[in-house]
Amino acid sequence: MAVVSTKRPVMTLYTGVNDLYGHQVKIVLAEKGVSAEHVFVSSDDAPEVLAELNPYGTFPTLVDRDLVLFNASIILEYLDERFPHPPLLPIYPVARARARLMMYRIEREWYRPANILLSGASSSEDLAQAREDLLQSLLGVAKTFDESPYFLNDEFSLIDCVVAPLLFRLGRMKISFPAGKAKSIEAYMDRIFNRDSFVSSLTDKDYEFRD
Repeated sequence: MAVVSTKRPVMTLYTGVNDLYGHQVKIVLAEKGVSAEHVFVSSDDAPEVLAELNPYGTFPTLVDRDLVLFNASIILEYLDERFPHPPLLPIYPVARARARLMMYRIEREWYRPANILLSGASSSEDLAQAREDLLQSLLGVAKTFDESPYFLNDEFSLIDCVVAPLLFRLGRMKISFPAGKAKSIEAYMDRIFNRDSFVSSLTDKDYEFRD
């Protein structure tokens, strides 16, 4: 497991208080033992410097000296290459492509309804549909969580960094598993949520937004 660095921060991460994508980046930073300054912003009151750094004014935005990155997927892979130990993507091209494909599927099938639920801006009918879509999608792959200690892998990977923030917010999204139907997912959650890097990635606000 990663050891959190006590060195002076070399990076600045602009992220929302309860941003799923920013949480992905925080987990990777903790896993790599990289210290970063976290600047929490809101869409309604983003600092001017963010607009100067990122033409879209979106977060997460990562600043590493003269380099500015936005888009969580790009940031995650940059950090994995910049700090290669421990590696969070497979070495071989085919395995790396499969990992990227899985993260793309998670984005389309899990993050889309999750973003609807967490924004709370849709109608009650749309929220109910998003909740059902996400629940059924998770239950549909429940057996996959039994195949290895981590998601589709014997080692912790970037896929886990994408899955974990979403699962951590299931309570916030008012999603609960039917009794006995998702024991493998619940065991995975317990394993991931107690991992040092995940614990280190959390702020008090993250705990507030969990339930």
